[in-house]
Amino acid sequence: MNEPDFGAVFRAAGVTGWLHATDIDTGREVGHGSDVPVPTASVFKVPLLVELCRQADAGLLDLAEPVTVRPDERAFGPTGLSAMLDDATLSLRDLAYLMIAVSDNTAADVLSARVGFEAVNTMLAGFGLRGTFVQQTSADLYTSMAEDTGHGWPYLDLEEIDRLSVLDPPRTNRSTPRETAELFGLIWRDEAASPASCAWMRSVLNKQVWPHRLASGFPYDDVDVSGKTGSLPTLRAEAGVVEYPDGGRYAVAVFTRSFSPAVNQPRADAVIGTAARMAVDHLRR
Repeated sequence: MNEPDFGAVFRAAGVTGWLHATDIDTGREVGHGSDVPVPTASVFKVPLLVELCRQADAGLLDLAEPVTVRPDERAFGPTGLSAMLDDATLSLRDLAYLMIAVSDNTAADVLSARVGFEAVNTMLAGFGLRGTFVQQTSADLYTSMAEDTGHGWPYLDLEEIDRLSVLDPPRTNRSTPRETAELFGLIWRDEAASPASCAWMRSVLNKQVWPHRLASGFPYDDVDVSGKTGSLPTLRAEAGVVEYPDGGRYAVAVFTRSFSPAVNQPRADAVIGTAARMAVDHLRR
C-alpha cells in the first residue's frame, strides 16, 4: 500500500513538516522524516510530566504537596500562572495539570526545578529515547530568543528568526517525531510509569484546551484526541494519541516549520490535523 504524500500536503499549507504515527498495540507505523531532530517547544513538558509521575511512584515527592508561586517567580507566557499577578498556591499535581492543559510556562518551570532535567534525561535514555533531550526551561527559551535578537516577543523578521537557537535542535530541547510518538505509546500502554500514574497522565493530556491542530483532523464525537501542542516562531507542533470506538489507538507526532513568520496561520495549524488524519487512516486500512 502506497504511503500518503505528506510532503505535498505540508507544502500546500506553506510549511515543511515531519511526522510519525504508530498503532500503539500492533506497532504498525508510518512516517515522513520520522528521525529528523526537531525542536520540541512546549512538547518538552510531556517528558517532564512522565518523570514527575515516576518520582511520585518512587515516593520521592508527593503530588498533593502545596507550592506557593509568587509573581517574581513567573516565566513569560499568555496562560495560567504566567498570566496571573498575585501569589498562588497549588499542589504539584495541579501545577502539572496547568502545564499540560493550558501549556502554563510558569507551572512547567516550577516542576522542572523540583524534578530536575538530569532525571528527565536519564529516564528518556532508559527508555531508549536518546534523541530526546531537555536542557532549557520555558524561561530559558524566552531569554535565549531575547539574547539572540536583542528584543522580546514577538519575532517577525525572518533574518532574526534564522538566528534563534531555540529553533536549532542541538542547542535546545529536542526530539524526533518517532521518539515523541514512542513516549506517548509508553504512557498509553502503562509502561511509562505505574498504571495509576499513566491513567492520570492520559486524563490530563485529554484535557488540553486547544482543538485547532491535531484534533481538527478528527471532528467526531466518538473519536478521542489527547495531546500536547508546542509553538515557537515559525514552529508549530502537536503530539498525542487518537482513540477510536473500536479500540484502535494511534500515537501521532507532527512538527512543522512555516515559510512565513506570521503569528496567525490557520492553514499551518490545520495541516497538523490533516496530516495526522492521513497517517491514521493509512494505519487503519
